[in-house]
Amino acid sequence: MTEAPDGPVAHAEPAGATHVVPVRVLARVWGALLVLTLLTVAVARVDLGSLNLDLAMLIATVKATLVVLYFMHLRYDRPILAVVFAAALLFVALFVSITLLDTHAYAHNLIPDYGPALPK
Repeated sequence: MTEAPDGPVAHAEPAGATHVVPVRVLARVWGALLVLTLLTVAVARVDLGSLNLDLAMLIATVKATLVVLYFMHLRYDRPILAVVFAAALLFVALFVSITLLDTHAYAHNLIPDYGPALPK
């Protein structure tokens, strides 16, 4: 309670209970994110052809999922929110896939040695 000019004012507590994630869990997730970042850099230095983009997107998806689950507390929230998150990931993957399918349609219009190297 605090004192206001008209008298004491009560502050309402939040309706839901908060969840405190142990520091050990957050440190492990942070370590996993660091390892995945190093893996991203290592994979970028290796020429895997068209797999480079696929692998980079996969690693980025795993990293984003870890951030959403632990740092944004989705793991401890209502299950329907996990379904919404999974649906959003599927739609993003669908849109990116459709965009990448179109790459071969305009590859012949790219400036030589400027755009991505595509097989002929």
